[in-house]
Amino acid sequence: MAYRSMRRPRNAKMSERAAPKQVFIGTYGCQMNVYDSERMRDVLAPLGYAMVGEPDNADLVILNTCHIREKATEKVYSEIGRLRAHKDRRAGEGKGMTIAIAGCVAQAEGEEIMRRAPEVDLVVGPQAYHKLPELIARAARKSGERLAANFSAQEKFDALPARAPDGVTAFLSIQEGCDKFCTFCVVPYTRGAEFSRPFAGVLAEARALADRGVREITLLGQNVNAYHGAGGLGFADLLERLARIEGIARLRYMTSHPAEMSDDLIALHGAEPKLMPYLHLPVQSGSDRILKAMNRKHDGAYYRDVVARLRAVRSDIALSTDFIVGFPGESEKDYGDSEQLAREVGFASAFSFKYSPRPGTPAALMRGQIDEAVKNERLARLQAVLGEQQRSFNDGQIGRILPVLVAGRGRAPGQKHGRSPYLQAVHFESGAVRNGEIVPVRIIGASQNSLTGSTAALEVA
Repeated sequence: MAYRSMRRPRNAKMSERAAPKQVFIGTYGCQMNVYDSERMRDVLAPLGYAMVGEPDNADLVILNTCHIREKATEKVYSEIGRLRAHKDRRAGEGKGMTIAIAGCVAQAEGEEIMRRAPEVDLVVGPQAYHKLPELIARAARKSGERLAANFSAQEKFDALPARAPDGVTAFLSIQEGCDKFCTFCVVPYTRGAEFSRPFAGVLAEARALADRGVREITLLGQNVNAYHGAGGLGFADLLERLARIEGIARLRYMTSHPAEMSDDLIALHGAEPKLMPYLHLPVQSGSDRILKAMNRKHDGAYYRDVVARLRAVRSDIALSTDFIVGFPGESEKDYGDSEQLAREVGFASAFSFKYSPRPGTPAALMRGQIDEAVKNERLARLQAVLGEQQRSFNDGQIGRILPVLVAGRGRAPGQKHGRSPYLQAVHFESGAVRNGEIVPVRIIGASQNSLTGSTAALEVA
């Protein structure tokens, strides 16, 4: 289970009198977990915790877990076993290490984690991490609550402190939970029912991010375009309000559901230039029979129609998606329907996975579970198609001049890196440009996952 570590922001100050307490946060899974880890960092900062990149000598270790993929729980136990050795070593040195398990595995397997891994001090569900200071204090006293797993999303957002963004891009969580109940998905059971943050709170956080230099905001939610504010205001209304905030130059959102692509949201993609021409729109399968078994609430024709309407209002829009192969009962024809849809739509990028049964979901009990060898073969075929589409899309940018949001230093001296409108990483030779500027860059090279360019090349005919 690979995780992303959160390091101390460059501008964080360390006391010269005493070393701060150290916290390591390992983040698994989706962008929602990345956002949650950032907010945990913000919650812990007033307690004097400084971020470190490795867990070995941290005073506090938090594993922010994901429950989507197969064997996620066992991989968490494997990492806990590794941490146990460091905890024992530190105890021998007269030092402590608090181990906390957070996120969706914590929500789904909390009591079992406490039973199987006594070295774990805290288990914190995704709606309860605002309680970390209180829980840590109780753990130090070895008294009180060790398991905090509830679905009070409103309480969580109300309790969180002001953001401390590290750069010019930021995630902003506006919606949590899901009511769609896709038969393969654990999100409704680990994140709870759909909850939309009030308009005022979202707008206030966005303005604060803009005041701190953030230029691009990605709105997050398990079913983000199902957002509903008070008074009948919807997701498109929220995007329009956010676009008016001075300093915010770009808006994105994920993860969206095809069934929630409303007429006003589709129209906004053509009308609002701050809304980037790149959309992640998961389809999961091209087979109507499998989509029905998945309880996706759309079929292939509906998905194709949404894509056609988006392209009608914004001809340069690029799409990414998710596919699952080997869902229970999937025939060779069903797989072929997925490959055909991929070829017809043409995706700039995609995430594709073998189906893995998640305990407690209806699909885990379905008949017709597919052999792993068949899943592997189908996944390889589909990824070959999707990989070629991504390479073709990136190659198609060569020679174009793209507006690139400058985000930091590049891979080589004198380079900068940034983001294209299509979320590609762009490494380019440049003169004196500052982070947060949007500069025109001529694209001169492409790889599977990034672009290279130069502002100097703009002078070349």
